[in-house]
Amino acid sequence: MLIYLVFVLTILILVSVVLLAGSLLSKKLVFDREKMSPFECGFSPKFNARLPFTLRFFLIAIIFLVFDVELILMFPFLTNFCSSNTYPLTFLIITFLVILLLGLIHEWNQGSLEWAS
Repeated sequence: MLIYLVFVLTILILVSVVLLAGSLLSKKLVFDREKMSPFECGFSPKFNARLPFTLRFFLIAIIFLVFDVELILMFPFLTNFCSSNTYPLTFLIITFLVILLLGLIHEWNQGSLEWAS
């Protein structure tokens, strides 16, 4: 029990030292009004917040997320590919890829992937 107490106290002391050193050595000492104001998405906060936003940015981000999630979902299948029964796994991966490919073809036909019309 004493070892755990010493361990926790050592961690608390180290965290306190690092936080204190970080606050003392930080370069952000002058708080300018411009630097403290919020800045989001490349729009200046001094103007109208309801500026028209291009839908193409949103669609490209959604397509990126879909294919990013695809990789995350396929990774466990590919790591277990050699150690498990490969026929159902191969069928499942091919079905998943065909659905994604059909979605990509649909987006392409709708014109969502064309940046300039």
